[in-house]
Amino acid sequence: MAEYPKVVLTADQMESALSLITEGIISNNSVNDLVLVGIHTGGVPLAQRIRDKIKGITGVEVPCGVLDITLYRDDWTRLSTQPIVKPTVLDFSIEDRVVILVDDVIFTGRTTRAAMDAIMDFGRPMRLETAVLVDRNHRELPISANYVGREVETTLSESVNVYLEELAGRDEVLVERAATVQ
Repeated sequence: MAEYPKVVLTADQMESALSLITEGIISNNSVNDLVLVGIHTGGVPLAQRIRDKIKGITGVEVPCGVLDITLYRDDWTRLSTQPIVKPTVLDFSIEDRVVILVDDVIFTGRTTRAAMDAIMDFGRPMRLETAVLVDRNHRELPISANYVGREVETTLSESVNVYLEELAGRDEVLVERAATVQ
């Protein structure tokens, strides 16, 4: 029987993974064409951290926004009868820009699909890419991330939980036993 929780990334390893993601984004794009969009909730501080890293390396401050995809999800009625919609803040144009959607974990691909639908309501980007801290596979849709900090093998009876300093007071990624629905 597996011991839980399993530490997947420590704070230092998260920092290294975000640096790897940032370097990939910079090497594949002109920073002047970029905008970063964090998906609520975990993607928001990660997008901000990547923005700060890009500025530290290139001197360019890339626009960084926030996207709520709650009502774009194909399963929102299963999750709640009263969805909690958070603010979307995109105070810049995405027209003809390279939009990098940032999230903490990619799993089934459904969040990314919803984010793609949502972002298209704001304009037509030059290109749409995704960056995730953790890819745990198990896709239900043919969606993959362009930039991945770490791939983690999991079972469906496990969950990947990302704890961020900005939200949880610490940086750590754990594989834990999935909560059972009764």
